[in-house]
Parts: sequence; structure tokens; C-alpha cells
Amino acid sequence: MGFEDRVMLPPSEIPKQWYNIQADLDEPIPPVIHPATLQPISPDELAPIFPMALIEQEVSKERWIPIPEEVLNIFSLWRPTPLVRARRLEKYLQTPARIYYKNESLSPPGSHKPNTAVAQAYYNKREGVKRLTTETGAGQWGSALAFACNLFGLKCTVYMVRVSYEQKPYRKVLMNIWGAEVLPSPTDRTNAGKSILAQDPNSPGSLGIAISEAVEDAVTHEDTKYSLGSVLNHVLLHQTIVGLEAKRQFEMLGEYPDVLVGCVGGGSNFAGFVFPFIPDKLDDKRQTQIVAVEPLACPSLTQGIYTYDFGDTARMTPLLKMHTLGHNFIPPRIHAGGLRYHGMAPIVSFLYDKGIIEAVAYPQRAVFEAAVTFARVEGIVPAPETAHAVRAVIDEALRCKETGEEKVIAFNFSGHGYFDLSAYDEYLSDRMEDAVLPPERLKEMLSGLPKFSL
Repeated sequence: MGFEDRVMLPPSEIPKQWYNIQADLDEPIPPVIHPATLQPISPDELAPIFPMALIEQEVSKERWIPIPEEVLNIFSLWRPTPLVRARRLEKYLQTPARIYYKNESLSPPGSHKPNTAVAQAYYNKREGVKRLTTETGAGQWGSALAFACNLFGLKCTVYMVRVSYEQKPYRKVLMNIWGAEVLPSPTDRTNAGKSILAQDPNSPGSLGIAISEAVEDAVTHEDTKYSLGSVLNHVLLHQTIVGLEAKRQFEMLGEYPDVLVGCVGGGSNFAGFVFPFIPDKLDDKRQTQIVAVEPLACPSLTQGIYTYDFGDTARMTPLLKMHTLGHNFIPPRIHAGGLRYHGMAPIVSFLYDKGIIEAVAYPQRAVFEAAVTFARVEGIVPAPETAHAVRAVIDEALRCKETGEEKVIAFNFSGHGYFDLSAYDEYLSDRMEDAVLPPERLKEMLSGLPKFSL
């Protein structure tokens, strides 16, 4: 790989605004519903959970939202990130496709997550909040929020899904280095956690359970707010800095992607990468194929139902219309902890329902096979979550080999896997199994969805 294969933006070209896709949709996404009144929730009703600045961003229809100068100053620690031509992978696959990846693993915590963590910590600090609570699956989001809270002098409490807490001990250490308190969820600290432990003392936990604990902790302490690393509109908004940079980098190359790929759990890295390109597709300027990639063990888009559901297990959150496997869903113990969420971002769900994006699901072993291939030819070890995107990219490149199409394929390299080496050890030693979601289990989880009509 030569320097010509690494497209860098000068620091002066870091985007100064976030892009809000809601301004360009033909119809509004379904409203967030208060579970008690079954009416659209008001900003004041969200105030115990989030600072008002983020609530305003959540409902905004403005196309461009200014990025605060203090946030931009912190972004300059690692942004802009490079757009890299994966020429060695192309050669290995013998494909005529041109493959590019946006390398978000260069942030201090090693993923795309600080793009929203820094913004959320800034707005909370500005409104006098002293502590943030959150959940984390694989630990990337928890690490990012710990990093951001440390920079702004905020306390941070992280409820980490127990199976990931045990699988990825060094993520906990990283969060501790940045001053965060990290608890294996479910815990005996909250009513939500105690309820789960009473049913199953050995519960592996889930993102839905961890969210319940973090929200309960926040609303029961006056100096505390809750912070979410995916799913909600303002989180996806903050991540669009990724796609805005990528779009400018493709302009510099004189290229435009034919296929855009991102892994999806809650939807933030995928949305941040692809949303700035979607207006071109909506205006029929481009017919870019946009692919969301999820685990076959947690297939919220490809097998879930598009309906209103709670964002957490204890039903403390408002109701969101999204593709969901049911808020009681307990995922299999796959290593892609960041993709084990039962639901999907409402905007991503809306776009999928409208056919603007598509989705594919893969089993765990096939994903790690692709990740090892990428690491051996490109040199970077992908996070298990990112590896899902790598799998889809390789499959698309091989289709191009069969058809002779010279497509431009681009994906978001959302994070590195250097804290996930135990998962790679399991794969390389042939101890990894493909977690299967039994149809009867899915049917059981979906039967618990809330039933009401607006």
C-alpha cells in the first residue's frame, strides 16, 4: 500500500456541522411514545434522562447542526480519519472491485464511539450534570464514554453486560484507567438487576438489562443523566462526521461508492457512515447499494418485527418504533457484544422498511474467517463487530470477481479488535461455535411485545 492509497483530509477540513437526515426524509419517522399515556412524548418528559440540548437534537428537523468548538478541539486528537484503499485485500481476492475503508479505529478508545461520547459529555457538562451512567456490550461504548467523561471532569458509571465483562477484562481496565466505575450487569445495585438475578442468578445479561440498570441509576440521582451509545437520533447525528469526511475524501479521489457497508447492532456506526450519502440516492442521483450487516444470532433487521417496543428489558424507556426481537430477548453468547441489542435505531429501521437500505446476517465463524483474512492481508485486526462488515465486503468483492464488475465498495472500519484476542484465540483453536437462535425462542421473545394502537 502506498501513500496514494491513504486519503487524508487536512485538519482544517474536519466537518463543522453534523448532518441530520430527518430534514431530507419524505415523511417523519414515527414518534417516540410515552408508555403510560400512549401519546408522543414531550421534551420535558425526557428531561430526567437527557440534557435539553440533546433532546432538542433528538427532535430537530434542521439539516445542519453546528458542532461546538470545544468538541471540535477534542476531535482533532484523531480526526480527520483516513480513507484507505484495501489494495492488498483486492489482490488477495483477485477482484476487479476497488475496496475502501474509513478507519475509525484510530481514536484513543479504538472505535467510532467517541464521536458521540465527546459530544454527549460536553452537553451534559454544560448543563451542570456531575455523573453519567450508561450500558456497554463489548466495552467500546463504555470505553468511549469513560474517555469523554475524564476529559470533561464527569464521573462515569458503566453497566457492562456480564458475558462481555467476563470475555473482555481489559476493556474494564481501560475504562478504569479513565476513571469509570464498571459493574457486571445484572447487578444487585438496582431493582432491575435484582429482578433479573432473582429469576436467573447466572444470567449472562443483555444490553436491554444493562440499559434498564443505567436508566434506573440516572433517574434516581439528581446530579446524574443517562448516556446512550447508539439507537437514538442524536447519537446517529453525531456519527455523521464519519460519512461527511468520507464523502469529501471520495470527491478528492474522483470516485463514488457503488456499495456502502456497515455492521449494525443499534445502528450508530452504520448510520454515521452512510447517512450523508443517502440524499443522493433519494434524489435519484446515485443508485448506491447500502448494506447493514448483523449477526445471525441477533437478527433484528432480517428477522425482527417493525413495531413499537421498549428499549430496555425492565420497560423503563419510552416506546420506539423499530425492528425488534422483543425487549425480553437474551442473545446467545457471541463475541460481537456491540451487536447483541434486541432492537435497531428507529431511523435505520424506517429506512430498511422503506427499502432504501438492505440487510444481511452472518453466523459467527464465517465472520471471524473474514476477519482473520483481513488481518493477514491488510495488517489490522478488526473488532468482532467490524468483522461483520468485512465479511459482507469480501462476499461482494467475490461476486464482482465472478461478474467482472468494477464496483467501488466502501465500509466503515468501526473499531480494532486488540481487546478481543480471546475471541480470535477461540476461533483459531477451533473452539468457536456458531450460536443459533432457535425459531421457537424467537417466537417466544416476540410474543412479549407491547400491544396497543395509536
